[in-house]
Amino acid sequence: MPTRRSALTLMASAASLALTLTACGQSGEGGSKERPGDAKGGTIGIAMPTKSSERWIDDGDNVVKDLRAKGYRTRLVYGEDDPDTQVSQIENLITQGVEGLIVAAIDNKSLNNVLQEAADANIPVIAYDRLILGTKNVDYYASFDNEKVGRLQGTYIVHRLGLDSGRKGPFDIELFAGSNDDNNTRYFFDGAMSVLKPYLDKKQLVVRSGQRELNKVTTLRWDGATAQKRMDDILTSSYRSQKVDAVLSPYDGISIGILSSLKSDGYGSGSKPLPVVTGQDAELASVKSIIAGQQTQTVYKDTRKLADVAATMVDDVLKGRKPQVNDTTSYDNGTRVVPAYLLQPVSVDKANYRQVLVDGGYYTASQLK
Repeated sequence: MPTRRSALTLMASAASLALTLTACGQSGEGGSKERPGDAKGGTIGIAMPTKSSERWIDDGDNVVKDLRAKGYRTRLVYGEDDPDTQVSQIENLITQGVEGLIVAAIDNKSLNNVLQEAADANIPVIAYDRLILGTKNVDYYASFDNEKVGRLQGTYIVHRLGLDSGRKGPFDIELFAGSNDDNNTRYFFDGAMSVLKPYLDKKQLVVRSGQRELNKVTTLRWDGATAQKRMDDILTSSYRSQKVDAVLSPYDGISIGILSSLKSDGYGSGSKPLPVVTGQDAELASVKSIIAGQQTQTVYKDTRKLADVAATMVDDVLKGRKPQVNDTTSYDNGTRVVPAYLLQPVSVDKANYRQVLVDGGYYTASQLK
């Protein structure tokens, strides 16, 4: 585990930061460090993937809030789904003298060199929701039980189609997965397939496009437009006379793209109802879609709790405490097994969204109108 930098190193970093900010005519959030040798009042760098998803905006805001409540300054940056931009941003955060880093990686294999720079400066790194691969320089991992996310999606499809209550089908299903450079993609997909595969093997579920393997169904950068185009192609090539009964979608943004494609093909009418469409993250647009009877389900992950876990982890490391973890075996990044704290996801649909999301304080009733 990295230790805090010596006072000499920190003062040198602070001096360098002051010169940099003066030259740029800028100041960091909360001004310059008042106590560079003390974690209390120090600065934590937060690198998030993109502002194109409301989920990551909320994550960034929540991490900032929790760290400030613990007495830290923060520098929050968004890489806008460009791995090179994120690497450059993290390099800048290191140069600016941050005491810790919380990183939600855009590309899980692109950060090896820059995280070595962090290690050389004795800056602890918390991987946020997305495991960073191929480097020993990740101290802890804060996330959700990602395989369970997929199991919840797969189980929901099986239940809605009635396969778990005796219906034989066959039902037509198409499979979508997340970005191939996100380690979570495999966990989500494997979790879902652990539920769906027995029905696929018995041909109670049929993937009419033939696209069943993970490397055939990924969606680069989790992009909804990319998913929409792929769904368009599938409908054109494989569903001229058949109807889709279910679509495994790993994320709400992808679900929106899939639904746009389906509606353009005439789904959503009385004679051609929309299929079961899953999702993840309980984004506002998708929750409204669920209420309207379009998207069927999402997996809610309370990112307020995730932000608190990550902020507490970096605080513990900087203060010489051992962070709380609940998984020390599952997350091998190819170089080491990264100790993790995993939170529990919750399946949400039209029947329970009020209880889970409104009563739980995640959304107000007026937001969902």
